[in-house]
Amino acid sequence: MTKLKIKSGDIVRVIAGDHKGSEGKVVKVSRENNKAIVEGTNMVSKHTKPSAKNPQGGIVKKEAPIHISNLSLIDPKSKEATKTGTRVEGDKKVRFSKKSNQVL
Repeated sequence: MTKLKIKSGDIVRVIAGDHKGSEGKVVKVSRENNKAIVEGTNMVSKHTKPSAKNPQGGIVKKEAPIHISNLSLIDPKSKEATKTGTRVEGDKKVRFSKKSNQVL
């Protein structure tokens, strides 16, 4: 498996594809597929049959996964796209923004 720089809870911006420019919080990351689900972006319509859980049925909007390569982490200080690095502070290994040198 590959090392991913994006984790759940990060604020990211979509940098490629139909939803380019939209921002949101990462809900879930799938390491097997190198994909992430971002809150409020890449919404797709899913047609559902009536069931006990959803007696009405109909069309449901939900978020679809986006490939990690199409996402860029947002720097919390400058609100721009940034790369990340790791460093040791005390006994902990922390991620930091390379633009503002701030811990993420």
